[in-house]
Amino acid sequence: MVKTRQWILNKKPDDFPVIDGSSNATFKLVENETSELKDGQVLLKTLYFSNDPAQRGWISKLRDPKRLYVPPVEEGKPMRAGNVSEVVESKADNYKKGDHVRAQGSWSEYQVVDATGVVPAPPLPKGLSETHYLGALGLTGLTAYYGIKEVVRTTKDDVVVVSGAAGATGSMVVQIAKKLLHAKTVIGIAGTDEKCRWVESLGADKCLNYKSSSFAKDLIAATPDFADVYFDNVGGEILDLMFSRMARYGRIAACGAISNYNNSADKTVGLKNWFEVISMRIEVKGFIVIDYLHKIQEVSEIFKKGIEDGTLQVGDEGEHVVETKFEDVPKTWVKLFEGANQGKLVTKLV
Repeated sequence: MVKTRQWILNKKPDDFPVIDGSSNATFKLVENETSELKDGQVLLKTLYFSNDPAQRGWISKLRDPKRLYVPPVEEGKPMRAGNVSEVVESKADNYKKGDHVRAQGSWSEYQVVDATGVVPAPPLPKGLSETHYLGALGLTGLTAYYGIKEVVRTTKDDVVVVSGAAGATGSMVVQIAKKLLHAKTVIGIAGTDEKCRWVESLGADKCLNYKSSSFAKDLIAATPDFADVYFDNVGGEILDLMFSRMARYGRIAACGAISNYNNSADKTVGLKNWFEVISMRIEVKGFIVIDYLHKIQEVSEIFKKGIEDGTLQVGDEGEHVVETKFEDVPKTWVKLFEGANQGKLVTKLV
């Protein structure tokens, strides 16, 4: 057994998480011991944490647990997170000390897990950082690939709009739609002019700043013949506006709703243009990446080939790695909801 610090869920929030110390703090730092290492298990030292909007749903006070796709994090239990870790001790035949792996674990410095629940994290092509296993070459990339390819069946004749286009998932959707599926037009939506220029460098034909006072007019001008496909990462007002910009029989992939994740019930932004779904026969389909987990190795190989031949851009600009002391792990996580990151937000423990 090894002593380890952990962040546990102290109190489920119904609004923006409370990070700094008070009795209402969302998380609490504790010290525990790992369980004893058994046959078929590995002891991991966490190197990097994945920060994902979905984590907010896992701790929501407002969500009915029966409506979640994974069990919620219970108060008093460690906060869950994907990670890249180093094996420091092994009782599993397929892993040895020093190996780097991907795992679904918790906000813990050390943890004991079954070896069947981890995946190797070998060196990546072109000297890319292993942090990309938490983004483009992990669940984020898998979400983007199957969302845009299978859920909304994007073709070369489609006009595609992507919200959250400078985020981890959206930035991959832009590239997959344009460079792998060869969509006719790809339009990104992001939160600053600088982020929009980056999204355009990834292959978007145009990117619109949703914080601009002219955003609604700009979107209308960018979609004169309407959009066939919309990949929605944000929900709220932008989704509502997009209902009015969808072509007849348009397809919407409902991936995320980050605009409402930290809103209490009385502040949640609703939808006014729902009749557009009816009149234009719009297809809206939600999906969850765990439905495609069995495809992760296949997609990872597609992406690695795309990186090697230069089709896909995966590099430092596509992730925001924040060096973080363990006691500041929640402070880095909330950057997700402040628009601070371009691409994947990763916590590097120091």
